[in-house]
Amino acid sequence: MSLRCLIVDDEPLAHDIILQYMADVPFLEKAGQCYRVAEALELLSRQQVDLIFLDIRMPRLSGLDLLRTLQQRPMVIVTSAYEEHALESFDLDVVDYLLKPFRFERFLKAVNRAWALHNLKKQAVQPASVPIAPAVTAEPAQIYIKSDKKQIQVPLADILYLESVGNYVKVWNAQRYLLTPGTLSGFEARLPAD
Repeated sequence: MSLRCLIVDDEPLAHDIILQYMADVPFLEKAGQCYRVAEALELLSRQQVDLIFLDIRMPRLSGLDLLRTLQQRPMVIVTSAYEEHALESFDLDVVDYLLKPFRFERFLKAVNRAWALHNLKKQAVQPASVPIAPAVTAEPAQIYIKSDKKQIQVPLADILYLESVGNYVKVWNAQRYLLTPGTLSGFEARLPAD
């Protein structure tokens, strides 16, 4: 089982980099490449895609225009050189926002998040047949979280998002959350800068 991926970006170099990174992740499969939003809309009408790597600034229609147009939207990882579109992108439920140029480790974190979300959706539909994510690591990036008077080791790739709850932070992964004392900004300062 794999994620069928579509690259939508007007820069050929961006396609090359994403394709190189995808080649090192066994659960990613290329479904297509498009250089304009209109091409992507046409491809999406013909075939099933699980994940889109989407640039924002493109000729005629932007990546955000594409997101607003789609009624049934695949998961989306934005790949943009411009950080000012991040908030609007997350309002449109993107999985992650990769700021160009991004390293393989950051790409891997984003696709692992997409893989976990994909499996959660499959689990909701077919609880008996949830695939286990292949073990793909660039390096063992992990963090220790104090929760319930214990130090718990958590791979960074497993963290889906953080939620502030007063003087605590909920660290969510695919199955549950860990509640740890502290502030959201204090917790984020412990994470890698990428």
